[in-house]
Amino acid sequence: MAEQRAYEVVFIVDPSTPDEDLTRLRENLQNVVTEQGGRLVRNEVMGRRQLAYRIGRANEGVYVLFEVEGTGREIAEMERRMRVNDQVLRYLTVRVDEDRQRAEKFKAKRARKASKRPLAAGAAAGGGQGAAGRDDEDEA
Repeated sequence: MAEQRAYEVVFIVDPSTPDEDLTRLRENLQNVVTEQGGRLVRNEVMGRRQLAYRIGRANEGVYVLFEVEGTGREIAEMERRMRVNDQVLRYLTVRVDEDRQRAEKFKAKRARKASKRPLAAGAAAGGGQGAAGRDDEDEA
């Protein structure tokens, strides 16, 4: 059995696409993911936004974000379907599981270092009062 990986897929849909067609497109892509054995973690329409450059005749597009957990087969099929669909202007898939693991390691490392540091609460409180005292002197 292949390893489960996490992917983020962002695709831009033509803004002239009716809402019903956008919903149907999202449902079809969701079905592709589930039929191929993947799991859709997040499905978010980020809204209509200005494009960095013109794509065809479009200056703006509707951005949609999918977070998918799977083996990669579902990503390949989803990208194939987006490639042949005229409503999808662009798409980008990024594998994010390794980045998330690395971030968790750094977070744990920072927490360990913070727990080893002596608490400086008394010093911080004293420093805060001293600064306030100086402000009072400036006002007087």
